Amino acid sequence: MWTRKGDWLECSIPNFWSGLTIEQLLKNVWAASKKLAHRWRMEHGVKRNGEAVSWQTVLRERDRLQLHAYAPEPSLTVPEYRELSLLWEDDHLLVVNKEAGIDVHPSEPGQTGTLANAVSFYLQSQAILTKVRHIHRLDRDTSGAILFAKHPLAGATLDRMLAQRAIKRTYIALVHGRLSAKSGTISAPIGRDRHHPTRRRVSRTGARAVTHYRVLETFPAASLVELTLDTGRTHQIRVHLAHLGHPLVGDTLYGGQPVFHRHALHAAKLTFRHPFTNEEVVCLAPTDDFPVPLPSVDSKEHR
Repeated sequence: MWTRKGDWLECSIPNFWSGLTIEQLLKNVWAASKKLAHRWRMEHGVKRNGEAVSWQTVLRERDRLQLHAYAPEPSLTVPEYRELSLLWEDDHLLVVNKEAGIDVHPSEPGQTGTLANAVSFYLQSQAILTKVRHIHRLDRDTSGAILFAKHPLAGATLDRMLAQRAIKRTYIALVHGRLSAKSGTISAPIGRDRHHPTRRRVSRTGARAVTHYRVLETFPAASLVELTLDTGRTHQIRVHLAHLGHPLVGDTLYGGQPVFHRHALHAAKLTFRHPFTNEEVVCLAPTDDFPVPLPSVDSKEHR
């Protein structure tokens, strides 16, 4: 349905978008930002059948819609080659299996050695000179699936999907001890720890945070747990499991024992409905770097 032509993307309008105006498709379906919409209006960055038309034009099935999606953008992310483990890719998005021990993005201009540096290099190798847009984050020592947008419109619509919980993330963790309940929900607000610059804690005045868990397997002194999130607070899983009395194995910041070289948390699965093709995308992130063998993740969302 979609074809890349240089800096432009073209699609043939399917029947489920027929009857919408260009403006409705851009703003209501894809959540285009005001800045991007203004730029495309001024620069004729949206065309129908090769011609710039009013955004009130009604689209019909099999119309050709062209978007100037890959207009070059200034970026502070330094491109740097690093081999990437790709789980999914098309002209709109990229899902990478992040290894542990690497930051998702630079914390200061000019920094290298992060996943974003490698993604920037990879996109430039495809002649895509847009900014690197990660849709969500993983801690430095957390491995697993992480989603990137290849152009600003994809970034905007994926951001909205994440806020609406339309992107489902499933994690696997190895924790100390045996949980008394085989499944449950941890609903405890999270705020900053005023005694530590990077640590978070459960706080009555913190932001709402909800984590669902299910025990997959138990060991003499540990449990393998599957987790899903209703919210995405910094260190949420780590804080909630420590609050429950079962910190992650290897997570010394939150009371875990250093019996593993990093904290035992892996983003094992990413599921969402593709906003530009309407297909279901399911990405499973394998890892050899975990203290116990991981079972396959159940395809059903845990609640």
